[in-house]
Amino acid sequence: MKPLPRTVWALGATSLFMDLSSELVHGLLPVFMTVVLGASMVAVGVVEGIAEATASIVKLFSGALSDKLGRRKPIVVLGYGLAALSKPLFPLAGSVALVLGARFIDRIGKGIRGAPRDALIADVTPAGQRGAAYGLRQALDTVGAVLGPLAAIGLMLALASDIRLVLWLAVVPAALSVLVLVFFVTEGSAPQAASNPVSFQSIGSLGARYWTIVTLGAVFTLARFSEAFLVIRGQDIGLALAFVPLALVVMNVAYTAIAYPAGVAADRGYRKSLLVWGLLALIAADLVLASSRDLVWFFAGVVLWGAHMGLTQGLLSTLVADAAPERLRGTAFGVFHLVSGAALLGASVLAGWLWARFGPELAFYAGAAFTAIALAGLLALTRDRRPGTR
Repeated sequence: MKPLPRTVWALGATSLFMDLSSELVHGLLPVFMTVVLGASMVAVGVVEGIAEATASIVKLFSGALSDKLGRRKPIVVLGYGLAALSKPLFPLAGSVALVLGARFIDRIGKGIRGAPRDALIADVTPAGQRGAAYGLRQALDTVGAVLGPLAAIGLMLALASDIRLVLWLAVVPAALSVLVLVFFVTEGSAPQAASNPVSFQSIGSLGARYWTIVTLGAVFTLARFSEAFLVIRGQDIGLALAFVPLALVVMNVAYTAIAYPAGVAADRGYRKSLLVWGLLALIAADLVLASSRDLVWFFAGVVLWGAHMGLTQGLLSTLVADAAPERLRGTAFGVFHLVSGAALLGASVLAGWLWARFGPELAFYAGAAFTAIALAGLLALTRDRRPGTR
């Protein structure tokens, strides 16, 4: 197989360092909010949902802007830079409102970089390698997501569970992420600039195949609420405060192990099979997490959750890249993430309400029900594909 472009590796390393920083924060933030700041589960769901929805809304405009300018890298640098600048705000926060503000800025940065970065990968990668390229970037991103919670655990133990001090240290890998991006990522051949990428005419020209993928992605996301609930479920079952980030470590190890092989399988034509197995893994994860009463079963559910992510997330990006016209690729990713973000906001708020009103079991059972609906929709909207077909 031809080696993947250097820019794909550099973007993967950029993602690795930023995700290390973000997951170091994210692995402790739900506990920081509930234990240190006294927030309710509904508040956690609202904060996580608003944060992710904000990122998705911004992705629409940043993707469209990259199409209009015919350039991706400056917008990606702006996004990662904003995320890095938000990191000191978390240890300074003294209320849930300030945490929401910090998450808001962080997710704006994520939103700005997301669609142009995904479009840039498609710009520099041949069509027959895009599954592997997205799988590699996702795998490296998830390595950071493994190292972040591990760093959180080690630092919490070393610093006597001083959460604020640990959150300060997340600034370092965020800065490294921006440096790698600035010095090692190069633009591909510039796509033809789109004069008005967010017009009804432009969006309408994306085509039925693209909108089918957007619909499936939205239903998938509605079935999968924020991973913050995994962290709190672990604490609920009995994980000590310093070890609650292990939930994200285990999830992301499974995610990392599967993401790249799943991308290669997508390039070989096994796309529907990957989506079906991914949804089955999420149904199993929700059922196990709902019924688990000890840490062994809890971590089994977390592994299944990570398997679902590895099987589906890079693949969805590949499907969007292949379905979108080149001149509207950034806009296509922006619309996809906007719709998915709206679904995630609804899913996270609903999960927080169900958890607070009826307990964690019903929240996860509801996730399993939504996933079953997504699986039924997938089977109804797609056909079997032979290896080697798109």
